[in-house]
Amino acid sequence: MAQRLLVIDDEEIVLESCRRIFSEEGFNVVITTSPAEGMKLAADSPFDVILVDWKMPGFDGMDVIEELERRTPDSAVVMISGFPSTGRAVEAMKRGAMDYVSKPFTPEEITEAVKHAMQRKLTEEKKALGRFEKIMKSVQFPTATLEDKPPQTIAETVASTIGVSKTTSPWFTVFVLGILAGAYIGFGGLLSTAVTFDLAKVMGIGFSKFMAGAVFSVGLMLVVIAGAELFTGNNLMLSSAMAGKITFGTMSLRWSVVWIANLVGSLFLALIFYFSGLWKTGGGALGASAVGIAYMKVNLSFVEVLFRAIGCNWLVCLAVWMALAARQTSGKIFAIFFPIMAFVAIGFEHVVANMYFIPAGIFLHNWAGIAGPAAYDPASLNWLSFLWKNLLPATIGNIIGGGVFVGMSYWGAYIRPHEQKAIPAR
Repeated sequence: MAQRLLVIDDEEIVLESCRRIFSEEGFNVVITTSPAEGMKLAADSPFDVILVDWKMPGFDGMDVIEELERRTPDSAVVMISGFPSTGRAVEAMKRGAMDYVSKPFTPEEITEAVKHAMQRKLTEEKKALGRFEKIMKSVQFPTATLEDKPPQTIAETVASTIGVSKTTSPWFTVFVLGILAGAYIGFGGLLSTAVTFDLAKVMGIGFSKFMAGAVFSVGLMLVVIAGAELFTGNNLMLSSAMAGKITFGTMSLRWSVVWIANLVGSLFLALIFYFSGLWKTGGGALGASAVGIAYMKVNLSFVEVLFRAIGCNWLVCLAVWMALAARQTSGKIFAIFFPIMAFVAIGFEHVVANMYFIPAGIFLHNWAGIAGPAAYDPASLNWLSFLWKNLLPATIGNIIGGGVFVGMSYWGAYIRPHEQKAIPAR
């Protein structure tokens, strides 16, 4: 008789992934998005294993675990969470969970957690001894579970889980998160200008560029940790398309939506900067610096922007890649900081950052009458040069830098060899 497994999670993609994974393992899988329905199902008929999400609308996963422990003490309960922490893992164990796994997870990670949980259930001779073992093991368990993921695991997760989930998210959700990402990167750009507009003459150009990169990194930290959809980070979806998990058409359509949403968010923040009057800081020196940055960017050649954009998103996607490897927020912050600091300090071009920098300069030039540097033609800063001379080559370069040099490279290194091995010899 097939073993029974119940999954309680409010994310459809997690439910369908678990159904597919464990059906192939021989389980009779039941899924539900409702914690209340899940507890009723568990009480009405026995399940060998129950997977419970920690964070669901209107429910605390910890309370659900405690209630399941009371209603169905013979089931092995596993908590799954997108917000892993040592304290939460320990608390889950104390309340009755037998294992703990963080999102995003690979099929190997979730099946290993279930096997581990069932093994513990089978070896319990009585309830009191089992509860004692769970508490004692919980002290050591998080350390092993919260270890950073190796590159191969990240490659598999990006290709099989993250890229797929981005194409199945509701369009409205994607657009709203795209607007937020544009604003978040704009915050980083505004902060870098505010910190460095008069720094070079005091500390030198090199240190000024370093500080600009150091503070700009807050933008990607907000995107990754707070949650948002960034076009340059989404270039990693190319590995999912190469692996056959999504179509190139679907990927391109999602890229287009996120690109437009990023532009909306960036323009909104540029307007906030103008109407706030913050550009008047230092007798208008902050505004003059913002206009100077915009002039410099639209006066680069197409080829210069293209190659600077390649270098930029190579580093940006590596920052995202390493942040995915880190299980805790502190690790994600450090993973993001250094590559982002590097690309800004070097002088590379980021298409979404430029969606803020150049419009901010245009608004100040046209509406506040701030003149650009004498070295540039006053008429060179306009919307056409913004779109044609910067955004177009920056978009192409960012796709190459992130999609090809990170997404496709790791797909080729870790995913493609397994796909070839799976093809039987003729």
